[in-house]
Amino acid sequence: MRSAPKPSGSTPPAGPPGVEVVHCGPLATVQDLGRPGYAALGVGRSGAADAAAAALANRLVGNDEGAACLELTFGSATLAFRRFARVAVTGAPCPLDRAAAMNAPFTMPAGGMLTVGAPASGVRTYVAVRGGIAVPPVLGSRSTDVLSGLGPRPLSPGDVLPVGTDHSGPPPAVEVAPVNPPAGGELVVRVTPGPRAGWCTPAALRTLRTARFTVTADSNRVGVRLAGPPLARARHEELPSEGMVPGAIQVPPSGQPVVFLADHPVTGGYPVVAVVRAADLPVLAQARPGQRVRFELQPAAR
Repeated sequence: MRSAPKPSGSTPPAGPPGVEVVHCGPLATVQDLGRPGYAALGVGRSGAADAAAAALANRLVGNDEGAACLELTFGSATLAFRRFARVAVTGAPCPLDRAAAMNAPFTMPAGGMLTVGAPASGVRTYVAVRGGIAVPPVLGSRSTDVLSGLGPRPLSPGDVLPVGTDHSGPPPAVEVAPVNPPAGGELVVRVTPGPRAGWCTPAALRTLRTARFTVTADSNRVGVRLAGPPLARARHEELPSEGMVPGAIQVPPSGQPVVFLADHPVTGGYPVVAVVRAADLPVLAQARPGQRVRFELQPAAR
């Protein structure tokens, strides 16, 4: 796919080779597939909130699926490329300012600028560069964990990100990947019963299955906060802290459920009434404030 011509008289930005962040939106971070295996030490996995979209971006440029890429929240970023690069943009669909398309690999010339607009649906957009973003790893991962503070800090204008050699062979011969964009209407999310479902009343469990909940503006990479009919608890004593997993649906004293995402705490003391199936976590990772969510309860896998 042909890139837009370079403006007359433009020269590559001065400084070391890499990708310069000229502008970025409310939260732009470096993410890979996280740092599993450290929960016993109090360290969460973190990683891309929409892991499927991040993995696709990497595959499109010939990287290993676990290579580090950029996660943009509500798009709105401008990137300057200090050398020729192979790039792909996936996730929440954003307008791009050049002859390029979402979910399709394209080239950026040395000195080229890529502007990513705001998405019409979804929240998180991924920008992969062939070779991967080569910031120093922490505990084996380059992911930014906004809860613990591990990994590189969130990006800001002026940052220059090195590009590595983390690719798995020649770029794939593909023009575009057929991917459905994030849903813009009501979301249906499959869940299985949680380990503390008995801490909620039977009426609360019926409400979880039948009510519509609304994503609130307080949602972030830690979790999706929902507003709707409160889920009443049958037991009100203190619950000792226990391990948490992505997709755990906690019921705090307010009765308003919280669904944990990539940067969730490793332990929690509120009852987990249900757990979102792993395949549906990207749906919630792309849920926008104001969207409605309905849970579909399924039996636990044996």
